[in-house]
Order: sequence, then structure tokens, then C-alpha cells
Amino acid sequence: MKGNLKWKIPVILLVLIISLLYFLPSFPGIKDSSLGRIMPDKQVNLGLDLRGGIHLVLGVEVDRATERSLSQIGQDIRDEARLNDILVLRPRISDDNRLEFTLLQKEQQRELEQLISSAYNNLRIISSRADDDQRIIYTLDFTAEYKENIKDMTLDQAVKTIRNRIDQFGVAEPDIRRQQEDRIQVQLPGLDDPQRAIAIIGQTAHLEFKLVDEEADIERAVQGIVPPGSRLYYQEITLPDGSTVQEPVVLRAETAMTGEYITNAHTAFDQYNQPYVSITFDNRGSRIFERITGENVRKRLAIVLDGNVYSTPVIQERISGGRASITGRFTVEEAHDLAVVLRAGSLPAPVFVMEERSVGPSLGQESIERGVRSAVIGGALVIIFMVFYFGFAGVVANTVLAFNIILIVAGLAGFGATLTLPGIAGIILTIGIAVDANVLIFERIREELRRGLSPRAAIEEGYNRATLTILDANVTTIIAAVILYQFGTGPIRGFAVTLTLGVLASMFTAIFVSRVLFDIWVMRRKPGKVLNI
Repeated sequence: MKGNLKWKIPVILLVLIISLLYFLPSFPGIKDSSLGRIMPDKQVNLGLDLRGGIHLVLGVEVDRATERSLSQIGQDIRDEARLNDILVLRPRISDDNRLEFTLLQKEQQRELEQLISSAYNNLRIISSRADDDQRIIYTLDFTAEYKENIKDMTLDQAVKTIRNRIDQFGVAEPDIRRQQEDRIQVQLPGLDDPQRAIAIIGQTAHLEFKLVDEEADIERAVQGIVPPGSRLYYQEITLPDGSTVQEPVVLRAETAMTGEYITNAHTAFDQYNQPYVSITFDNRGSRIFERITGENVRKRLAIVLDGNVYSTPVIQERISGGRASITGRFTVEEAHDLAVVLRAGSLPAPVFVMEERSVGPSLGQESIERGVRSAVIGGALVIIFMVFYFGFAGVVANTVLAFNIILIVAGLAGFGATLTLPGIAGIILTIGIAVDANVLIFERIREELRRGLSPRAAIEEGYNRATLTILDANVTTIIAAVILYQFGTGPIRGFAVTLTLGVLASMFTAIFVSRVLFDIWVMRRKPGKVLNI
């Protein structure tokens, strides 16, 4: 026994010290003290129902992603056809969200259809008909399987992009997950500015560089007569007196370059201390940007973000180095937020807010107080019962119970888990589970004492016989908790995490730590002293 205690006691002390290092910083008084500076910078994060914050349900316009993919494939088909000397007019997206284009020479119909079937197996030809000039008008659409694939990729990319934006926004422990029917749930604990959060999350951030159509007649364009291959936009111009006007500008419909090549974006300041957004492209983007600027010197290149024209600077010379800037009379906060969404990447499709809920910190504080009060009352009743019913063994059970709670809180802090109201319920439940394991052991020891065994032998036999039963029961509980975590949502996952940590901690304290305390008592007891249990 002495040999076992030589390694068991140091193990328990080591676990206790490490647990306290992660347990104590969760208390404000400790975290802000000089002692807190030498402890790990981790603490238990409070969930939305405890800390307050914002709950959003976002809808994703998946059809827009499908439309964008169709438009891109239309351009690819035109380019591929041109390489094969097949004359195809500029493709377009119809009102029913299908791809349409015109084949100029009817005799090339078979050749074009072979090209489409071999290179674009995700497309199906809906119809092909001849017009009055004997040109063939094609209507194409994605296959049903590919549309479903686009939907899954769009939602997954939207979740990833939103998570990247929120991480850069500085929200601790956000809960972002897909839901059914093209929806995404976003929970932001501790955030009290919902409009700014919605602006950052919901901004598509689709950045485009388009050439200005210098030959277009602006007055006719405003009246609705826009040259083919161009579109009318409006740019917000700030006047010297601070007021703003919407100035019309005609841009080429074809996008010269998109923001997919951006590797970095940050806020910078010009010579007048006005903030702007500086962007950097990757190697491929740098080459494309250099080619565009080299081919269009003395022309204007518009910077368009989500359909809004931010600026139309004149290209003075070929620009190499892969750098550009976006100006637009930003505030520092607006420039920072724009840099965040550009750096995190554009959303594959627009999103809109379907549900918005704010949880005030006062409600969260009330939830904390009630949860803590219920835990304290429940724990006190358990402590009183254990001492009254088991005597000295009850004191041992209460000691390891306190150790058990420290382990749970330390585990939550160490793993960066979020504590919610269901999580508090899980902690209260694990108090009962921990005591239940001790009751099984103590009752077994009582039976052995009634059989006439000595305290040492009764403790040995009681632990040996009860341990296997405790392990079987707790393993099944952990399996159930893992299933809850895998298939549950935020609150259920919080309950599953605390339940799993509690079960693991209770097995360690009930089987290992309490046994060491009994072994120490046996070693130090006077001959003939009866075990009070």
C-alpha cells in the first residue's frame, strides 16, 4: 500500500495543481490580480443565455450562386467555342435563371453540342431552336445533382466565410452552424451592436474591377438607353460642403477582374490622413491586374463592391506589384470593417436576416445567479446527506466532490468550451453521478464489514467489486453524451460537454482519489478502530 501511495499522491497533487491553474482564472478577482498574470490565459466562456448577445438566423440566396456559376460557365463556353472557330454570341442568364446563347452558324450545331457534352457534363441542353435568321438559340441548365452540389458548397462556404469574419471581428466563442432550408444560425455572445454585426456578416463583398464605357452617352443611359454590353451604375460623390450626390456612370458589363485573388486587405491612411482600404493580390491576381492596367492606360477602371461603385480612378500607367486601393470617404470603422470582409473572402451568395434576437446582459446575469443558486442548494443537500448517512466516508465523498467540480470547470476552461444554462444543468447532474459512484462503493464496503472483514480488507474488496459496475454505467453515459454532441445543436452540445467532463472527472475522483484517502486513513488508524461508514 505504501508503494502505491508514493506515486498516487503525487499524481493527485499534480492533477489538482493543473486544475487550479485553469480553474481560478475564471473568477474575475483572480484573473485581474497579480496571481492571474502567471496563470494560463484561459477561462470558461459564457454562452448567449448567460452572457447576453445576439442570435441571428440567416437565409442564403442559393439561386444567386447558381446564377453566378451559370454565368461563368457561359463565358467559358464562349471562350472554348472561339478556340474551335465556333461563333457564339455573348451568353446571358434568362429570367427563369437559365443560360441562353446564340450559335451564329447552323452548320456548327453538331460540333458545338459535342463540345458541350464532352467538356461540360454538368450541363444539360433544355432546348435549341432556330430564329428567323437561321441562328440556333440554346437554353441550358445544370443537372439536378449538380444544383444540389452547388447548394451544399454554397452553404458550407457561407458558414466558413461568416466564421472567418466573426473571428476577425473579435467575438469569443461564436456559434455558427447550418440549419435546414438554406438557413444559417449565428450566435454571438457578449456582442451588443447588432447592426454592425449584421452589416459585416451580411455583406456579400463581391469585389469587381470593371472598365468605364467612355463612349456611352450618360444622358441616354439615365433614360434607359444603355449601349449593348454595358450597364448603368451610380457612384456616390461627396461635395465640398459635405453633402453627397449619386453620379451616373456606365461600365462595361464584362468583369475585368474579381476579388477572388485578394490575399490581404487592411486599413491605411493617405497624405490627408483619410482612411482607405489597401488590398494585395496573389501571384496570379498580380499578373492579371498588371495586364489589365497595361492594356488600358489613360482609361478609367471602376472598383465595384456588391454593385456599388466606390471609385473610378484613371489608370496612369501599368501597375505591377499586385497592390490596389479602395477609397470612398470612409470613417476608420467603415474602412476596418470593409477590410475584414475582403480579407475573410466574399460570400458565395447574398444572405438576409430572417430572425434577430438580442439577449440582454441583465437577463444573462439573472440566469447565472439562478443556476449558481440551484447548484449551491443541490450541492449543500448532497453534502449534508452524505455526512449524515455515511459519517467519515461521507466526508471523503464530499472532499472528492469538491475536487470533481474543480476538474469540470478546469476542463471547460482548458478546452475553451462555452458554459450555457444546459451546461449548468449538466454540472448539477454530474454532482449526483459522482455521489452515486461513491454510494455504490460505500454500500459494498458496508456489506464486506458485515461479513466480518477488517476495514483494510473491506475497503479492498469494496473497491474491487464496485469499480467494474461504475465503469460500465459511466461508459454508457459517455456514449450517450457523444451522440448528443454529434447530432445536437448549441445548448444540447453544451449539456453534452459538461456531462462528459463530469463523468470522466467523477470516475477519477470516486475510484482513484477516494481510494487514496481511505488508504491513508487505514495506514494512520489506531489498532481496533472501527471504520465509520
